[in-house]
Amino acid sequence: MANDIPLSWFLYFAAAAFATGLVGVLLRRNAIAVLMAIEIMLNAANVNLVAFWRYGTPAAGSGPLPGVIIALLVITIAAAEVAVGLGLILLCYRRWRAVDVDRYDSMSG
Repeated sequence: MANDIPLSWFLYFAAAAFATGLVGVLLRRNAIAVLMAIEIMLNAANVNLVAFWRYGTPAAGSGPLPGVIIALLVITIAAAEVAVGLGLILLCYRRWRAVDVDRYDSMSG
């Protein structure tokens, strides 16, 4: 364990990735780019979960891989979020012929 990468490096990387995703969500107008930025944020959370699992002390009564199991759950939720998000983007594109999120403010039927 002496040759391992320190935990702080993982935390810095995850913070930078999360900040990049947050900037992408706040500044982008393209709906697909916003979805990609959200995925970057979710991956940053996964890096934190697995890093804390790897370097943390195991809790009493916890399973063998709690951090990895939660990360897999987040990946599954992210896949469902992308499927629903892309479906909504395709429907909005068919209606307005644009993937600009500023044009989606009038989504009433």
